[in-house]
Amino acid sequence: MILLKLVALGDLSWSYSHLSAELDISVSQLHSALKRCEMARLFEQGDHKPYRPHLEEYLIHGVKYSFPAQHGSLTRGIPTSYAAPPMSSMIAESGDPPPVWPHPKGQVRGVALSPIHRAAPGAALKDPKLYELLALLDAVRAGRAREREIAVRELTARIEQAWYPNETRTSLCSDCQPKS
Repeated sequence: MILLKLVALGDLSWSYSHLSAELDISVSQLHSALKRCEMARLFEQGDHKPYRPHLEEYLIHGVKYSFPAQHGSLTRGIPTSYAAPPMSSMIAESGDPPPVWPHPKGQVRGVALSPIHRAAPGAALKDPKLYELLALLDAVRAGRAREREIAVRELTARIEQAWYPNETRTSLCSDCQPKS
C-alpha cells in the first residue's frame, strides 16, 4: 500500500509525517515498512522512490501470495477489483455481487474482499489515484484470468506513467477498451 501511494504521488515530494497521515498509519509503522521494502529491494531510500522493475515483478507475481485474497459474506463497502475504476468501465457486470472492501462509508452491497492492509479503504477514499492502484492490485490478487490480464496491463501502465509523467497518452492501456 505504501509503495502504491508513492507511485500515486509520482514526482511529488513527500515526508514521513504527511505520508503517515494520508495512509492512516503511524510514522514508525511507515518507517519500518519502508526499511523492509528497502531490504527486499523494492524501495530506494536515496531516491525516496520504489524500485520500478522489482516493484512491478512483486505486484504482478508476489502480492497474491503475500496477501492472499480472502472473500467473506455479503456486506456494505467500497467497490474494488473489477467493480472499481478503472476496470468498472472495461468489464461488463455479471450480475453477481461485486467485490467490496468492508467499510462504514461504503455505498455498495457486495462480497467482502479483505484489503491488503486495514487502512487501505480509508486511504483510497482520500486519494483517487491510490484507489485505482489498489483496486487493480485486488484484481491481480482475486480476479479471474481476463480480469488479471487487464489489471496487470493497467497497473504496469500506471507505474510507467509515474516514472515518465511527461509522456502523453490517450489511454493508459492501448489493448484495454471500455465495455460496450
